[in-house]
Amino acid sequence: MASTLGTPLKIAPRLDYSMLRKVAFVFGLFFVFISPACPDPLALAAGAFTPWLILRLVGTPTMPAAIAYYLLSQWLQVFARAFLALVDGEPMAQSIFGPWVVNAYWYMLASTVVLAFACKVVLGGIQPPTEENWAAHLYWRPVDVFLIYLGSNLITQMAGLTFGGVLYQFFDAIARFKIMAAFLLFTSVMSVGRGWPFLFAVLGIEILSGMTGLLGDFRGVFVFLGTAALAAQIRWTPRTTGYAFLATFGLVALALFWTSVKFEYRDMATGGGESQSLQTTVSDRAGYMLGRLIGFTDIDWGSASKALLERLAYVDITGLVINVDLASAEQQSMRQWSDALGHVFQPRFLFPDKQALSDTEVFIRLTKADLLENMRGGTSISVGYMAENYVDFGFPGMLGGVFAIGLMVALVIRFFFSFDVPWMVRQGTALAYVYSICASGLEVSMPKILGSSLTFAVAYGLAMKFAFPVGQRWLEQRARRAADREATRRRIKSLFRGGGPLL
Repeated sequence: MASTLGTPLKIAPRLDYSMLRKVAFVFGLFFVFISPACPDPLALAAGAFTPWLILRLVGTPTMPAAIAYYLLSQWLQVFARAFLALVDGEPMAQSIFGPWVVNAYWYMLASTVVLAFACKVVLGGIQPPTEENWAAHLYWRPVDVFLIYLGSNLITQMAGLTFGGVLYQFFDAIARFKIMAAFLLFTSVMSVGRGWPFLFAVLGIEILSGMTGLLGDFRGVFVFLGTAALAAQIRWTPRTTGYAFLATFGLVALALFWTSVKFEYRDMATGGGESQSLQTTVSDRAGYMLGRLIGFTDIDWGSASKALLERLAYVDITGLVINVDLASAEQQSMRQWSDALGHVFQPRFLFPDKQALSDTEVFIRLTKADLLENMRGGTSISVGYMAENYVDFGFPGMLGGVFAIGLMVALVIRFFFSFDVPWMVRQGTALAYVYSICASGLEVSMPKILGSSLTFAVAYGLAMKFAFPVGQRWLEQRARRAADREATRRRIKSLFRGGGPLL
Protein backbone atom coordinates (compact mmCIF):
# COMPACT_ATOMS: atom_id res chain seq x y z
CA MET A 1 0.00 0.00 0.00
CA ALA A 2 1.36 3.43 -0.93
CA SER A 3 2.25 5.60 2.00
CA THR A 4 0.98 9.14 2.26
CA LEU A 5 2.35 12.51 3.25
CA GLY A 6 -0.45 13.80 5.45
CA THR A 7 2.13 14.82 8.03
CA PRO A 8 5.69 14.65 6.63
CA LEU A 9 8.49 13.57 8.95
CA LYS A 10 10.08 16.64 10.50
CA ILE A 11 13.75 16.21 11.17
CA ALA A 12 14.20 19.98 11.15
CA PRO A 13 11.91 23.04 11.35
CA ARG A 14 9.97 23.37 8.12
CA LEU A 15 7.99 26.13 6.50
CA ASP A 16 4.38 24.94 6.78
CA TYR A 17 1.04 26.18 8.05
CA SER A 18 2.01 25.33 11.62
CA MET A 19 5.10 27.52 11.39
CA LEU A 20 3.12 30.34 9.79
CA ARG A 21 0.61 30.16 12.61
CA LYS A 22 3.37 30.53 15.23
CA VAL A 23 4.84 33.51 13.38
CA ALA A 24 1.36 35.08 13.15
CA PHE A 25 0.88 34.63 16.90
CA VAL A 26 4.15 36.45 17.65
CA PHE A 27 3.16 39.16 15.15
CA GLY A 28 -0.16 39.63 16.93
CA LEU A 29 1.47 39.82 20.37
CA PHE A 30 3.86 42.50 19.17
CA PHE A 31 1.09 44.77 17.93
CA VAL A 32 -1.02 44.15 21.01
CA PHE A 33 1.96 45.38 23.03
CA ILE A 34 2.29 48.61 21.04
CA SER A 35 -1.44 49.16 20.42
CA PRO A 36 -1.92 51.55 23.38
CA ALA A 37 0.24 54.02 21.47
CA CYS A 38 -2.02 53.82 18.42
CA PRO A 39 -4.94 56.20 17.78
CA ASP A 40 -7.11 53.09 17.17
CA PRO A 41 -5.75 50.55 19.68
CA LEU A 42 -8.56 47.99 19.39
CA ALA A 43 -8.54 48.06 15.59
CA LEU A 44 -4.76 47.59 15.50
CA ALA A 45 -4.74 44.75 18.04
CA ALA A 46 -7.67 42.87 16.51
CA GLY A 47 -6.29 43.31 13.01
CA ALA A 48 -2.88 42.05 14.04
CA PHE A 49 -4.32 38.84 15.52
CA THR A 50 -6.58 38.13 12.54
CA PRO A 51 -3.83 36.25 10.58
CA TRP A 52 -3.46 33.83 13.49
CA LEU A 53 -7.22 33.22 13.46
CA ILE A 54 -7.24 32.75 9.69
CA LEU A 55 -4.34 30.29 9.78
CA ARG A 56 -5.95 28.50 12.69
CA LEU A 57 -9.00 27.91 10.51
CA VAL A 58 -7.28 26.82 7.30
CA GLY A 59 -4.04 25.31 8.60
CA THR A 60 -4.67 21.66 7.70
CA PRO A 61 -1.78 19.51 6.37
CA THR A 62 -3.21 19.33 2.85
CA MET A 63 -4.52 22.88 2.53
CA PRO A 64 -3.24 24.32 -0.80
CA ALA A 65 -0.37 26.73 -0.26
CA ALA A 66 -2.06 29.30 -2.50
CA ILE A 67 -4.77 29.75 0.15
CA ALA A 68 -2.22 31.32 2.51
CA TYR A 69 -1.41 33.92 -0.13
CA TYR A 70 -5.07 34.43 -1.01
CA LEU A 71 -6.25 35.11 2.54
CA LEU A 72 -3.22 36.94 3.91
CA SER A 73 -3.01 39.29 0.93
CA GLN A 74 -6.66 40.26 1.46
CA TRP A 75 -6.04 40.77 5.18
CA LEU A 76 -2.90 42.85 4.61
CA GLN A 77 -4.73 45.51 2.64
CA VAL A 78 -7.26 45.88 5.44
CA PHE A 79 -4.75 45.89 8.28
CA ALA A 80 -2.59 48.44 6.46
CA ARG A 81 -5.28 51.05 7.21
CA ALA A 82 -4.90 50.63 10.99
CA PHE A 83 -1.12 50.75 10.57
CA LEU A 84 -1.47 53.93 8.50
CA ALA A 85 -3.39 55.49 11.38
CA LEU A 86 -0.44 54.64 13.63
CA VAL A 87 1.98 56.27 11.19
CA ASP A 88 -0.20 59.37 10.77
CA GLY A 89 -1.03 59.63 14.46
CA GLU A 90 -4.63 60.25 13.42
CA PRO A 91 -7.68 58.05 14.17
CA MET A 92 -9.32 56.52 11.11
CA ALA A 93 -12.58 58.29 11.98
CA GLN A 94 -10.88 61.68 11.58
CA SER A 95 -9.57 61.02 8.09
CA ILE A 96 -10.88 62.95 5.08
CA PHE A 97 -13.22 60.04 4.30
CA GLY A 98 -14.98 60.41 7.63
CA PRO A 99 -16.07 58.03 10.39
CA TRP A 100 -17.37 55.49 7.86
CA VAL A 101 -13.77 54.32 7.39
CA VAL A 102 -13.95 52.71 10.83
CA ASN A 103 -17.06 50.78 9.80
CA ALA A 104 -15.39 49.76 6.55
CA TYR A 105 -12.34 48.49 8.44
CA TRP A 106 -14.34 46.21 10.72
CA TYR A 107 -16.64 45.00 7.94
CA MET A 108 -13.68 44.11 5.72
CA LEU A 109 -11.72 42.53 8.56
CA ALA A 110 -14.70 40.30 9.34
CA SER A 111 -14.94 39.47 5.63
CA THR A 112 -11.40 38.06 5.57
CA VAL A 113 -12.35 35.64 8.38
CA VAL A 114 -15.49 34.66 6.45
CA LEU A 115 -13.33 33.86 3.42
CA ALA A 116 -11.21 31.61 5.65
CA PHE A 117 -14.36 29.79 6.83
CA ALA A 118 -15.37 29.15 3.23
CA CYS A 119 -11.93 27.74 2.39
CA LYS A 120 -12.03 25.54 5.48
CA VAL A 121 -15.45 24.13 4.55
CA VAL A 122 -14.47 23.17 1.01
CA LEU A 123 -10.73 22.45 1.21
CA GLY A 124 -10.28 21.17 4.74
CA GLY A 125 -10.82 17.53 3.77
CA ILE A 126 -8.51 17.14 0.77
CA GLN A 127 -6.94 13.68 0.78
CA PRO A 128 -3.16 13.63 1.19
CA PRO A 129 -1.05 12.55 -1.79
CA THR A 130 1.01 9.40 -2.00
CA GLU A 131 4.76 9.78 -1.66
CA GLU A 132 5.19 9.10 -5.38
CA ASN A 133 2.60 11.69 -6.30
CA TRP A 134 4.05 14.30 -3.97
CA ALA A 135 7.65 13.79 -5.14
CA ALA A 136 7.00 13.36 -8.89
CA HIS A 137 8.28 16.82 -9.77
CA LEU A 138 11.60 16.21 -7.99
CA TYR A 139 12.72 13.81 -10.72
CA TRP A 140 12.27 16.32 -13.51
CA ARG A 141 15.38 18.16 -14.68
CA PRO A 142 15.37 21.87 -13.80
CA VAL A 143 16.60 22.72 -17.30
CA ASP A 144 13.55 21.02 -18.82
CA VAL A 145 11.13 22.83 -16.52
CA PHE A 146 12.94 26.06 -17.37
CA LEU A 147 12.40 25.36 -21.09
CA ILE A 148 8.69 24.94 -20.39
CA TYR A 149 8.73 28.25 -18.52
CA LEU A 150 10.32 29.97 -21.54
CA GLY A 151 7.74 28.38 -23.82
CA SER A 152 4.92 29.53 -21.56
CA ASN A 153 6.30 33.07 -21.73
CA LEU A 154 5.99 32.87 -25.51
CA ILE A 155 2.38 31.74 -25.11
CA THR A 156 1.80 34.71 -22.79
CA GLN A 157 3.10 37.15 -25.41
CA MET A 158 1.03 35.52 -28.16
CA ALA A 159 -2.11 35.61 -26.02
CA GLY A 160 -1.66 39.32 -25.46
CA LEU A 161 -0.90 40.20 -29.07
CA THR A 162 -2.84 37.67 -31.14
CA PHE A 163 -5.96 36.45 -29.38
CA GLY A 164 -8.44 39.23 -28.83
CA GLY A 165 -12.16 39.74 -28.89
CA VAL A 166 -14.34 36.86 -27.77
CA LEU A 167 -11.40 34.50 -27.12
CA TYR A 168 -9.19 36.90 -25.20
CA GLN A 169 -10.28 35.89 -21.70
CA PHE A 170 -9.80 32.17 -22.44
CA PHE A 171 -6.29 32.61 -23.81
CA ASP A 172 -5.45 35.10 -21.09
CA ALA A 173 -6.16 32.29 -18.60
CA ILE A 174 -3.96 29.89 -20.60
CA ALA A 175 -1.22 32.52 -20.56
CA ARG A 176 -1.07 32.16 -16.77
CA PHE A 177 0.56 28.77 -17.32
CA LYS A 178 3.92 30.46 -16.82
CA ILE A 179 2.99 30.82 -13.14
CA MET A 180 2.68 27.05 -12.83
CA ALA A 181 5.98 26.53 -14.67
CA ALA A 182 7.81 28.99 -12.41
CA PHE A 183 6.20 27.41 -9.35
CA LEU A 184 7.29 23.89 -10.36
CA LEU A 185 10.83 25.08 -11.00
CA PHE A 186 10.99 26.86 -7.65
CA THR A 187 9.68 23.87 -5.67
CA SER A 188 12.10 21.51 -7.40
CA VAL A 189 15.18 23.69 -6.96
CA MET A 190 14.46 24.51 -3.31
CA SER A 191 13.75 20.84 -2.51
CA VAL A 192 16.72 19.13 -4.20
CA GLY A 193 19.21 22.01 -4.10
CA ARG A 194 20.20 21.95 -7.77
CA GLY A 195 19.29 24.25 -10.64
CA TRP A 196 19.77 27.53 -8.78
CA PRO A 197 20.91 29.40 -11.95
CA PHE A 198 17.53 28.66 -13.52
CA LEU A 199 15.70 29.92 -10.43
CA PHE A 200 17.60 33.20 -10.50
CA ALA A 201 17.05 33.46 -14.26
CA VAL A 202 13.27 33.27 -13.73
CA LEU A 203 13.52 35.90 -10.99
CA GLY A 204 15.43 38.20 -13.32
CA ILE A 205 13.08 37.70 -16.25
CA GLU A 206 9.96 38.30 -14.20
CA ILE A 207 11.34 41.39 -12.46
CA LEU A 208 12.55 42.89 -15.73
CA SER A 209 9.29 42.21 -17.56
CA GLY A 210 7.29 43.54 -14.61
CA MET A 211 9.28 46.73 -14.32
CA THR A 212 8.96 47.45 -18.05
CA GLY A 213 5.22 46.70 -18.20
CA LEU A 214 2.41 49.11 -17.48
CA LEU A 215 1.20 47.76 -14.12
CA GLY A 216 4.53 46.95 -12.48
CA ASP A 217 3.76 43.27 -11.89
CA PHE A 218 7.26 42.46 -10.63
CA ARG A 219 5.87 41.42 -7.27
CA GLY A 220 4.28 38.31 -8.74
CA VAL A 221 7.51 36.33 -8.88
CA PHE A 222 8.05 36.91 -5.15
CA VAL A 223 4.56 35.52 -4.51
CA PHE A 224 5.36 32.46 -6.63
CA LEU A 225 8.64 31.94 -4.78
CA GLY A 226 7.12 32.23 -1.30
CA THR A 227 4.16 30.01 -2.15
CA ALA A 228 6.49 27.40 -3.65
CA ALA A 229 8.58 27.40 -0.47
CA LEU A 230 5.43 26.78 1.59
CA ALA A 231 4.18 24.04 -0.74
CA ALA A 232 7.57 22.29 -0.71
CA GLN A 233 7.79 22.67 3.09
CA ILE A 234 11.44 23.63 2.84
CA ARG A 235 13.69 23.28 5.87
CA TRP A 236 14.01 26.54 7.76
CA THR A 237 17.62 27.26 8.63
CA PRO A 238 19.59 30.43 9.45
CA ARG A 239 20.56 30.55 5.79
CA THR A 240 16.91 30.38 4.80
CA THR A 241 16.21 33.28 7.15
CA GLY A 242 18.90 35.28 5.38
CA TYR A 243 17.46 34.50 1.96
CA ALA A 244 13.97 35.41 3.15
CA PHE A 245 15.26 38.73 4.48
CA LEU A 246 17.01 39.52 1.18
CA ALA A 247 13.90 38.63 -0.83
CA THR A 248 11.69 40.79 1.41
CA PHE A 249 14.14 43.68 1.22
CA GLY A 250 14.30 43.37 -2.57
CA LEU A 251 10.51 43.31 -2.89
CA VAL A 252 10.05 46.36 -0.67
CA ALA A 253 12.84 48.28 -2.41
CA LEU A 254 11.37 47.56 -5.84
CA ALA A 255 7.89 48.49 -4.64
CA LEU A 256 9.13 51.83 -3.28
CA PHE A 257 11.08 52.52 -6.47
CA TRP A 258 8.04 51.72 -8.62
CA THR A 259 5.79 53.89 -6.47
CA SER A 260 8.12 56.86 -6.91
CA VAL A 261 8.42 56.61 -10.71
CA LYS A 262 5.20 54.95 -11.93
CA PHE A 263 3.28 58.09 -12.92
CA GLU A 264 6.10 59.56 -15.02
CA TYR A 265 6.93 56.12 -16.40
CA ARG A 266 3.35 55.41 -17.47
CA ASP A 267 3.11 58.81 -19.11
CA MET A 268 6.25 57.99 -21.10
CA ALA A 269 5.20 54.40 -21.86
CA THR A 270 1.73 55.34 -23.15
CA GLY A 271 2.86 58.42 -25.03
CA GLY A 272 0.93 60.67 -22.69
CA GLY A 273 -2.40 59.01 -23.44
CA GLU A 274 -5.07 57.76 -21.04
CA SER A 275 -5.25 54.27 -22.53
CA GLN A 276 -3.53 51.13 -21.25
CA SER A 277 -1.74 50.59 -24.56
CA LEU A 278 2.05 50.76 -24.56
CA GLN A 279 3.34 53.13 -27.24
CA THR A 280 7.11 52.81 -26.68
CA THR A 281 9.56 49.98 -27.25
CA VAL A 282 10.85 47.68 -24.53
CA SER A 283 14.35 49.10 -24.94
CA ASP A 284 13.06 52.65 -24.42
CA ARG A 285 11.14 51.63 -21.31
CA ALA A 286 14.09 49.68 -19.94
CA GLY A 287 16.41 52.61 -20.63
CA TYR A 288 14.09 54.97 -18.78
CA MET A 289 13.94 52.66 -15.76
CA LEU A 290 17.71 52.17 -15.78
CA GLY A 291 18.23 55.93 -15.82
CA ARG A 292 15.90 56.40 -12.87
CA LEU A 293 17.57 53.52 -11.04
CA ILE A 294 21.01 55.10 -11.50
CA GLY A 295 19.63 58.31 -9.99
CA PHE A 296 17.95 56.53 -7.07
CA THR A 297 19.52 58.98 -4.62
CA ASP A 298 17.15 61.66 -5.97
CA ILE A 299 14.10 59.66 -4.90
CA ASP A 300 12.21 60.81 -1.83
CA TRP A 301 12.02 57.42 -0.13
CA GLY A 302 9.97 58.78 2.78
CA SER A 303 7.25 60.08 0.49
CA ALA A 304 7.37 56.87 -1.54
CA SER A 305 6.90 54.80 1.63
CA LYS A 306 3.87 56.84 2.66
CA ALA A 307 2.38 56.66 -0.84
CA LEU A 308 2.91 52.89 -0.97
CA LEU A 309 1.20 52.39 2.39
CA GLU A 310 -1.72 54.58 1.33
CA ARG A 311 -2.07 52.63 -1.93
CA LEU A 312 -1.92 49.31 -0.07
CA ALA A 313 -4.60 50.30 2.46
CA TYR A 314 -7.78 49.71 0.44
CA VAL A 315 -10.31 50.65 3.12
CA ASP A 316 -10.98 54.35 2.59
CA ILE A 317 -12.78 53.71 -0.71
CA THR A 318 -15.15 51.25 0.98
CA GLY A 319 -15.76 53.89 3.64
CA LEU A 320 -16.64 56.36 0.91
CA VAL A 321 -19.06 53.84 -0.61
CA ILE A 322 -20.72 53.32 2.79
CA ASN A 323 -21.17 57.06 3.20
CA VAL A 324 -22.77 57.46 -0.21
CA ASP A 325 -24.86 54.29 0.10
CA LEU A 326 -26.51 55.46 3.30
CA ALA A 327 -28.26 58.15 1.27
CA SER A 328 -28.93 56.13 -1.88
CA ALA A 329 -31.37 53.53 -3.15
CA GLU A 330 -28.65 51.11 -4.35
CA GLN A 331 -28.82 48.85 -1.32
CA GLN A 332 -31.03 45.75 -1.53
CA SER A 333 -31.43 46.12 -5.31
CA MET A 334 -28.66 43.52 -5.77
CA ARG A 335 -27.56 45.40 -8.88
CA GLN A 336 -23.89 44.46 -8.40
CA TRP A 337 -24.56 40.73 -8.28
CA SER A 338 -27.11 40.98 -11.06
CA ASP A 339 -24.69 42.83 -13.34
CA ALA A 340 -21.86 40.43 -12.49
CA LEU A 341 -23.89 37.27 -13.14
CA GLY A 342 -25.43 38.73 -16.28
CA HIS A 343 -21.97 39.63 -17.58
CA VAL A 344 -20.56 36.15 -16.91
CA PHE A 345 -23.47 34.09 -18.23
CA GLN A 346 -23.68 36.04 -21.46
CA PRO A 347 -20.46 34.86 -23.14
CA ARG A 348 -19.20 37.25 -25.74
CA PHE A 349 -18.97 34.60 -28.46
CA LEU A 350 -22.76 34.20 -28.15
CA PHE A 351 -23.48 37.87 -27.39
CA PRO A 352 -20.91 39.82 -29.44
CA ASP A 353 -22.74 43.10 -28.78
CA LYS A 354 -22.61 42.69 -25.01
CA GLN A 355 -21.65 45.97 -23.37
CA ALA A 356 -18.36 45.87 -21.50
CA LEU A 357 -18.46 46.57 -17.78
CA SER A 358 -16.22 49.41 -16.66
CA ASP A 359 -14.78 49.30 -13.15
CA THR A 360 -14.18 53.04 -13.35
CA GLU A 361 -17.82 53.76 -14.20
CA VAL A 362 -18.97 51.59 -11.27
CA PHE A 363 -16.51 53.46 -9.04
CA ILE A 364 -17.98 56.82 -10.04
CA ARG A 365 -21.56 55.57 -9.63
CA LEU A 366 -21.02 54.12 -6.15
CA THR A 367 -18.80 56.87 -4.73
CA LYS A 368 -20.36 59.86 -6.51
CA ALA A 369 -16.85 61.23 -6.86
CA ASP A 370 -14.45 62.13 -9.63
CA LEU A 371 -11.30 60.09 -9.92
CA LEU A 372 -8.41 61.51 -7.97
CA GLU A 373 -5.39 62.54 -9.96
CA ASN A 374 -3.25 59.81 -8.43
CA MET A 375 -5.71 57.22 -9.79
CA ARG A 376 -5.18 58.33 -13.38
CA GLY A 377 -2.38 57.45 -15.74
CA GLY A 378 -3.89 54.80 -17.97
CA THR A 379 -5.18 52.50 -15.24
CA SER A 380 -8.70 51.79 -14.01
CA ILE A 381 -10.04 51.92 -10.47
CA SER A 382 -12.62 49.74 -8.73
CA VAL A 383 -14.41 49.92 -5.41
CA GLY A 384 -13.70 46.20 -4.96
CA TYR A 385 -15.89 43.18 -4.38
CA MET A 386 -16.34 43.74 -0.64
CA ALA A 387 -17.75 47.23 -1.20
CA GLU A 388 -19.97 45.90 -3.97
CA ASN A 389 -21.39 43.29 -1.59
CA TYR A 390 -22.04 46.01 0.98
CA VAL A 391 -24.00 48.02 -1.58
CA ASP A 392 -26.19 45.00 -2.35
CA PHE A 393 -26.71 43.62 1.16
CA GLY A 394 -25.46 46.09 3.78
CA PHE A 395 -23.89 44.73 6.95
CA PRO A 396 -23.94 41.95 8.09
CA GLY A 397 -25.65 40.77 4.91
CA MET A 398 -22.49 41.46 2.91
CA LEU A 399 -20.77 38.62 4.77
CA GLY A 400 -23.11 36.20 3.01
CA GLY A 401 -22.07 37.55 -0.38
CA VAL A 402 -18.39 37.38 0.55
CA PHE A 403 -18.89 33.82 1.82
CA ALA A 404 -20.42 32.87 -1.55
CA ILE A 405 -17.37 34.26 -3.35
CA GLY A 406 -15.06 32.37 -1.00
CA LEU A 407 -17.01 29.15 -1.64
CA MET A 408 -16.71 29.63 -5.39
CA VAL A 409 -12.94 30.22 -5.19
CA ALA A 410 -12.48 27.18 -2.97
CA LEU A 411 -14.66 24.99 -5.22
CA VAL A 412 -12.61 25.87 -8.29
CA ILE A 413 -9.44 24.93 -6.41
CA ARG A 414 -11.05 21.71 -5.18
CA PHE A 415 -11.90 20.93 -8.81
CA PHE A 416 -8.23 21.26 -9.75
CA PHE A 417 -7.24 18.97 -6.89
CA SER A 418 -9.60 16.26 -8.18
CA PHE A 419 -7.28 15.48 -11.12
CA ASP A 420 -4.83 12.58 -10.91
CA VAL A 421 -1.72 14.64 -11.61
CA PRO A 422 1.37 15.28 -9.45
CA TRP A 423 0.63 17.13 -6.22
CA MET A 424 2.75 20.14 -7.11
CA VAL A 425 0.98 20.51 -10.45
CA ARG A 426 -2.29 20.83 -8.55
CA GLN A 427 -0.66 23.33 -6.19
CA GLY A 428 0.73 25.33 -9.10
CA THR A 429 -2.62 25.41 -10.88
CA ALA A 430 -4.28 26.68 -7.71
CA LEU A 431 -1.65 29.41 -7.44
CA ALA A 432 -2.12 30.47 -11.08
CA TYR A 433 -5.87 30.73 -10.51
CA VAL A 434 -5.64 32.57 -7.19
CA TYR A 435 -3.09 35.03 -8.53
CA SER A 436 -5.30 35.77 -11.52
CA ILE A 437 -8.19 36.84 -9.27
CA CYS A 438 -6.36 38.61 -6.47
CA ALA A 439 -3.18 40.05 -7.93
CA SER A 440 -5.03 43.37 -7.67
CA GLY A 441 -6.03 42.57 -4.09
CA LEU A 442 -9.28 43.96 -2.73
CA GLU A 443 -9.64 46.17 -5.78
CA VAL A 444 -10.85 43.31 -7.99
CA SER A 445 -14.53 43.53 -8.90
CA MET A 446 -17.13 40.75 -8.76
CA PRO A 447 -17.51 40.42 -12.55
CA LYS A 448 -13.78 39.83 -12.85
CA ILE A 449 -13.75 37.25 -10.04
CA LEU A 450 -16.72 35.35 -11.46
CA GLY A 451 -15.54 35.57 -15.06
CA SER A 452 -11.97 34.54 -14.28
CA SER A 453 -13.16 31.64 -12.14
CA LEU A 454 -15.39 30.22 -14.86
CA THR A 455 -12.75 30.67 -17.55
CA PHE A 456 -10.01 29.15 -15.43
CA ALA A 457 -12.11 26.13 -14.51
CA VAL A 458 -12.78 25.40 -18.18
CA ALA A 459 -9.32 26.20 -19.55
CA TYR A 460 -7.29 24.38 -16.92
CA GLY A 461 -9.73 21.52 -16.60
CA LEU A 462 -9.11 20.79 -20.29
CA ALA A 463 -5.37 21.34 -19.94
CA MET A 464 -4.99 19.00 -16.95
CA LYS A 465 -7.12 16.34 -18.65
CA PHE A 466 -5.50 16.34 -22.08
CA ALA A 467 -2.40 18.56 -22.33
CA PHE A 468 -0.54 17.99 -19.10
CA PRO A 469 -0.16 14.17 -19.42
CA VAL A 470 1.74 14.79 -22.67
CA GLY A 471 4.04 17.29 -20.95
CA GLN A 472 4.54 14.97 -17.99
CA ARG A 473 5.61 12.11 -20.27
CA TRP A 474 8.08 14.42 -22.00
CA LEU A 475 9.59 15.54 -18.69
CA GLU A 476 9.88 11.97 -17.42
CA GLN A 477 11.44 10.70 -20.66
CA ARG A 478 14.01 13.50 -20.58
CA ALA A 479 14.81 12.69 -16.97
CA ARG A 480 15.22 8.95 -17.72
CA ARG A 481 17.49 9.61 -20.69
CA ALA A 482 19.64 11.93 -18.60
CA ALA A 483 19.83 9.32 -15.85
CA ASP A 484 20.80 6.61 -18.35
CA ARG A 485 23.54 8.81 -19.80
CA GLU A 486 24.85 9.57 -16.34
CA ALA A 487 24.85 5.87 -15.38
CA THR A 488 26.75 5.00 -18.59
CA ARG A 489 29.27 7.76 -17.95
CA ARG A 490 29.90 6.47 -14.44
CA ARG A 491 30.37 2.91 -15.65
CA ILE A 492 32.92 4.03 -18.24
CA LYS A 493 34.80 6.09 -15.66
CA SER A 494 34.89 3.14 -13.27
CA LEU A 495 36.33 0.91 -16.01
CA PHE A 496 39.10 3.38 -16.70
CA ARG A 497 39.91 3.81 -13.02
CA GLY A 498 39.98 0.03 -12.48
CA GLY A 499 42.10 -0.81 -15.53
CA GLY A 500 39.17 -2.55 -17.18
CA PRO A 501 38.94 -4.13 -20.64
CA LEU A 502 38.73 -0.77 -22.39
CA LEU A 503 42.38 -0.27 -21.54
